Amino acid sequence: MNIILLGAPGSGKGTLAKKISKDFDIPQISTGDLFRAIVKEESELGSQVKRIMESGALVPDELTIEIVKKRFQEDDCQKGFILDGFPRTVAQANALEKIAHIDTVILVDLAFETIIERLSARRTCPGCGEIYSTLDYSSNECSKCGATLIQRDDDKPETIKNRLEVYEKNTAPLINFYGDRLFKVSSDKTPEDTYRPVKTFLESMGE
Repeated sequence: MNIILLGAPGSGKGTLAKKISKDFDIPQISTGDLFRAIVKEESELGSQVKRIMESGALVPDELTIEIVKKRFQEDDCQKGFILDGFPRTVAQANALEKIAHIDTVILVDLAFETIIERLSARRTCPGCGEIYSTLDYSSNECSKCGATLIQRDDDKPETIKNRLEVYEKNTAPLINFYGDRLFKVSSDKTPEDTYRPVKTFLESMGE
């Protein structure tokens, strides 16, 4: 089963993807994670991607598509995958149609005001990658590995607003592009409340 998770940054796509991945045994492919891995390589390409991410802009389509295509070739994608953060433009969606069949697209819907509040409160462990929120976690140390938590540059309020503007301009048109394959769910409640109807829907697809 090949799935796309569509929605604004901070809408809860990553959390939802992890739940789907666990229950349906297919990998989550996050372009954000792929890009951050490239940045850690400290190469010329990594420096270029880092500058783009910190500005809140999108990584160029050609580069993004090649990175994703390479990921599809790995063994764990043979039963399917969950795309989180790709495609972000209609051009990327058209390119994706040429390299993979998409069974369904799940739109995770959340008000921009709530997104800004959630992302501004997000803290990330630089050691193990665990994510926390200052809304419900008061320590500045990771509970798993003890590293000091950080606020990523792309989680700062000014960058968040830019990211949402980019989403509205470039990614929102994908709702129309995937209209016949779209399943919409609100993420304004708990992750469990968000996942419940999604799980039921995906199970019905496999029947």
